[in-house]
Amino acid sequence: MTNTLKPNARPVRMRNYGRIIEDMVALAAQEQDTEKQQAMVIYIAQCMRQKNAQWNKEQESGIERLKEDIATLSNGVLQCDFPSFDETLEKLAQRPLPFADRNNNQKKKKK
Repeated sequence: MTNTLKPNARPVRMRNYGRIIEDMVALAAQEQDTEKQQAMVIYIAQCMRQKNAQWNKEQESGIERLKEDIATLSNGVLQCDFPSFDETLEKLAQRPLPFADRNNNQKKKKK
């Protein structure tokens, strides 16, 4: 007997982040330990920053935008008002994303 995969029927709320980020936010919202939850929120914000840079290369998402999106995706359960969140993301904002400034300078193969 084979198990068939059922497609996920619920729509993706923010397509630039994708369903995986939504699932990560839902998992972090269920976490009871605050230290672990804060670490999860920081990791999710890092992933969101990278996903947004891949989706929208012209505009980099700021820290305030990430805070709003995390609160929106978690229906207000997750708040990014702890100090280590701002400190960590400020350090990350100073580092450029490895793929954000790349132009397609690679030589194209002739057919």
